[in-house]
Amino acid sequence: MSDRSGIFAGDDPFSIAQRWLKEAEATEPNDPNAIALATVDSAGLPNVRMVLLKEIEQDAFLFYTNYESAKAQEIASAGQAAFVMHWKSRRRQVRVRGEVTREDGPKADAYFASRGLQSRLGAWASKQSHELSSRGALVAEVARVGLKHGTNPPRPPFWGGFRLRPVEMEFWADGNHRLHDRFRWRRNTPSDAWEVVRLSP
Repeated sequence: MSDRSGIFAGDDPFSIAQRWLKEAEATEPNDPNAIALATVDSAGLPNVRMVLLKEIEQDAFLFYTNYESAKAQEIASAGQAAFVMHWKSRRRQVRVRGEVTREDGPKADAYFASRGLQSRLGAWASKQSHELSSRGALVAEVARVGLKHGTNPPRPPFWGGFRLRPVEMEFWADGNHRLHDRFRWRRNTPSDAWEVVRLSP
């Protein structure tokens, strides 16, 4: 039995993650919703990059990207991913690992429509992770798709969301003398009940 209390209290890890993120929004200077997203390529070589987490749902974490990007291709191949949210201002982090599925329905359409016009045009123009001859070529492509799609471009068919449903989550908080507090939530599948244990720092 773990002795969770204070910032670790609660029976729902998603609620704890939401609470920690909300607290970080008041103190983190830039992008408190930034996550370091890890995937593996076909040879098993890891990749990691920063991505903006857009929503913590009732049982999943949601982010968006170009489906033709390296990370999307690696996610599609493995069906799994991991990420960490780290807030230096709060001295806390959340680690997450699990199964990933696409979100390319009305929710993705609504989120895309909420983005600024230049961001929407940029999504159309950028062949993410592919070689680019120059920045000027990218700017020219943004102008071209702007003329084509106007001021209300639809969501590109190659752009949408990914929903990560975790089988493992870990909440970490800095402690004096490096005696940190760590609690791991684990389950075999996303439909199973959680087992919670305290981990040694």
